[in-house]
Amino acid sequence: MKQPAARASLLFALVLGMGGAAAAGASALDAEPAAAAQAKAGVPAETARAIQAATDGTAAANTVAGADLRTIDGVLAALYGTISGAAGQARDWDRLHTLFMHDGRMVVHGMNKEGEMTTRVLTVSDYISRMKPVFAKEGFYETELARSTETFGQIAHVFSTYESRRAAADAHPFQRGINSIQLVNDGERWWIQSLVWQAETDKNPIPARYLHSR
Repeated sequence: MKQPAARASLLFALVLGMGGAAAAGASALDAEPAAAAQAKAGVPAETARAIQAATDGTAAANTVAGADLRTIDGVLAALYGTISGAAGQARDWDRLHTLFMHDGRMVVHGMNKEGEMTTRVLTVSDYISRMKPVFAKEGFYETELARSTETFGQIAHVFSTYESRRAAADAHPFQRGINSIQLVNDGERWWIQSLVWQAETDKNPIPARYLHSR
């Protein structure tokens, strides 16, 4: 389901260098079990499992210093899990730092309010400083919808199609897009060298080939 560009508040916040998002934040989850709430809202089972992993995965991942980072699956699970959570929920920013090379970059590419394509290059610390006030007010759950991976030796390129929600029980994402992730392996584990992402818009829908893993 394509989402209007106006809803991509996190993307605009980063492209424009704003300290907070334009849209109002979502409230915390109800007391009922998340799975039940998601089922009532019509969240697909696979998406519900991914959201649950994002909700619970960060704390679980912290018990493992690096074993899960020996695989690309582990690195991406940690990436999505670290940035996801309810409004006001503390993120493990130290964990996010450990996923990236020391000179790793996070790059957002998208349309600014003047309708011009803009590229904003961030360090991990830049991303954290910009998103802290956003996550303090808004729930944000990003899950992987599909993945396309190419590897050669100790390098890998992943096109990870994502969906973003304000609350785990939301039936539909407010935004979709693609994370283009470049990884390197030092012989012990995988590191993210760079992450470039762009949100889907009505004029630039995600191609069908990137809506299914291959």
